[in-house]
Amino acid sequence: MMDSSVMAESASAAVLMAASEAAVGSGSGFTNAFPGVTTKQYPRLARRETSESRYWKRFKFPVVVKEYSAVSHIHFSPTAPWDFAVTSSTRIQIYSKKSNTVKKTLSRFKDVAYCGTFRRDGKLLVAGDESGLVQLLDPNSRSVLRTFAGHQRAVHVTRFATDDNQIMSAGDDAVVRCWDIPAERQVLALTGHTDYIRAGVVSPVASDVWLTGGYDHMVKLWDTRAGSCTMSMNHGAPVEQILFFPGGGLALSAGSNQIKVWDVLAGGRLLQTFSNHQKTITSMCLDSQGKRLLTASLDQHVKIHDVTDYSVTHSIKYTAPILSMSLSPDDTHLVVGMANGLLSIRHRAVKTAEVVRQLKSERAVRGGTYRYFVRGKTHQPSQDDFKVEVRRKRRLKPFEVFLKKFQYQNALDAVLNTGQRPIIVISLLEELVHRDGLRIALAGRDEITLEPLIVFLIKNIANPRYSSLLIDLSNMLFDIYTPALGQSIVIDELFVKLQRVIATEIAFQKQLYQLIGSLDMILSSSQS
Repeated sequence: MMDSSVMAESASAAVLMAASEAAVGSGSGFTNAFPGVTTKQYPRLARRETSESRYWKRFKFPVVVKEYSAVSHIHFSPTAPWDFAVTSSTRIQIYSKKSNTVKKTLSRFKDVAYCGTFRRDGKLLVAGDESGLVQLLDPNSRSVLRTFAGHQRAVHVTRFATDDNQIMSAGDDAVVRCWDIPAERQVLALTGHTDYIRAGVVSPVASDVWLTGGYDHMVKLWDTRAGSCTMSMNHGAPVEQILFFPGGGLALSAGSNQIKVWDVLAGGRLLQTFSNHQKTITSMCLDSQGKRLLTASLDQHVKIHDVTDYSVTHSIKYTAPILSMSLSPDDTHLVVGMANGLLSIRHRAVKTAEVVRQLKSERAVRGGTYRYFVRGKTHQPSQDDFKVEVRRKRRLKPFEVFLKKFQYQNALDAVLNTGQRPIIVISLLEELVHRDGLRIALAGRDEITLEPLIVFLIKNIANPRYSSLLIDLSNMLFDIYTPALGQSIVIDELFVKLQRVIATEIAFQKQLYQLIGSLDMILSSSQS
């Protein structure tokens, strides 16, 4: 007998062989149990970076300055070196754009200051305060030049008019006031808002047109010449900021998290509404070319929009809710003021090629501008310069071309059929008289070419300026075409109309002579 252990080993080997044959024969078994190679999953790539994103990402090197309180307003000087005024708490600080440091501090306010704004020449600055005063300041000497009192509550809006001689102010008393700087008095008080006014701007093309927005949800257009509101637009939410486009025909209003575009020239028609912020929009500004709109919000974001379709092209995240924002006139500095008192100053390095391109664009003389019309007038020639006179060749009109070729009949037809002014026709007729070609131009005409000539006589023979020449022309026509009368009904009727016009004019002249005789008798009797 065989050993039991040997039998057990033989049985297990037989079972393994049978299992392997079954797996190979069916093509499954161990093969299906293998999980395979797992494909590695990577995070999805972000959108490809565009030239727009690269441009705004160049605003680097952020300088963060801690102010005394929340930064309520930022405004760049419109003139070089483009310093900017930062309004915070009871003072206005003027920062240097080159060094990003404080140059001047204006602290002549008794209460919280609002809306420090430069004049167009950068030499004066206006601001309001919580007590209702409007102050005109000199940024260099830090002295108060004018103080205007009239508002009953806080003044949140101050702007210089385009003529630089008037100031617009508005605030929590819901009144828009106009102040005359030289006379130091109030010129106008505009009422129409029913709640706080927190936004206002002067039209860039007309100093008499003002736009204001208030917490009564209304955007109002004022004409200071009429002293009244000429247009009202309902934004649908408390208006925090308004803005004119450079041309003055379109306006933007920001309230809640929405921006609305209004066509001012079309009577305040709403063109578009868009919203890309999660919270209230507090500030708006345009770049120097008016092609990009920058908006800031309490959601801690600054977003850049393309004004062609108002799509967001870039977004910048900040650490706190944003209350104010401004972009420098040369598009190199972006300054943002936040609710926690932080002031963020971002600037981008400007390449030499960009500076050269900008200088060429500024110096380029564009057609239709003032520089285009006065170009070369101030040029002083040197001794070696030669002036080349260019005489432009005058283009002849069609009847003048025929006249030049001595085709008198074609010249008269051309001037009659093109609807020229009567004085042009008379001038041609006189030229034909001088050339002794009037009879040549009148003779040999058929019904079609004779009709416009007689119609012209009927319309203008009674005009004292032309009557002497046209009477001679009529006599010549009668001499030439009297034998042909009766052959065309149209020509016969026109000659009859011409005869009636002449008869009416003769009767009128007789009445005038009778009147002149009566006046002579009255005057002679009064003298005797």
